[in-house]
Amino acid sequence: MKKPFQIFFLLITILTPVFLITSAMRTALSPIFVDTEYRMPNFPSDSFGFTTEERLHWANYSIQYMVGEVSEEEYSALQFPDGTPLFNEREISHMIDVRALTVSMLTLWQLLVIFFIITFFAGWKNNWLHALFHALENGAKLTLTITFGILVFVWINFNQLFTLFHQIFFDDNSWLFYLSDTLIRLFPIKFWQDLFIFIGSFAIITSLMLIVLGRALDKKIKTQS
Repeated sequence: MKKPFQIFFLLITILTPVFLITSAMRTALSPIFVDTEYRMPNFPSDSFGFTTEERLHWANYSIQYMVGEVSEEEYSALQFPDGTPLFNEREISHMIDVRALTVSMLTLWQLLVIFFIITFFAGWKNNWLHALFHALENGAKLTLTITFGILVFVWINFNQLFTLFHQIFFDDNSWLFYLSDTLIRLFPIKFWQDLFIFIGSFAIITSLMLIVLGRALDKKIKTQS
């Protein structure tokens, strides 16, 4: 195989974990995940008075803001029944950063979807599906390695992992809040811990499916050739 193709398939291997993990993140941004999480029996209640329905409403509204479906003006103007702002300035500032990161992630995910669709059809048309499936299988194995490492970290010391994540993607301590702040009431540490576990589980399952499917299709191609 020529060197340009070797580099191309190496790129596919490297991009596969990025695609699978961002796909998991995109799935987690759906109302189904939030609704399921809030109704789990071990999910902590809000000691400051939000009902489950209120939490679901404001959490889904926050996610709509994160993905760009709600404007900053609308989100900043949200209020409690007594007229006080739902989110303080520090929370709004943090959510602006979260929105920018989320939109970038979604853009990357969309580009990867297009890239892998084009790559698959190019491989089918040019008769290099065998090499493509091999690169995808290697990418799935790499995903499993990364994911298992993260999940072990979640199990050993999630707070440290959570802190490290925020220190990498956000400035200073802009992500630290009081327990009485709305963002903490909507998204307690349990939410984030379960989110990491969900993303990891999603990545593991899709990686295993990709390995099994790839080997089956690869075997079929070899049989036909």
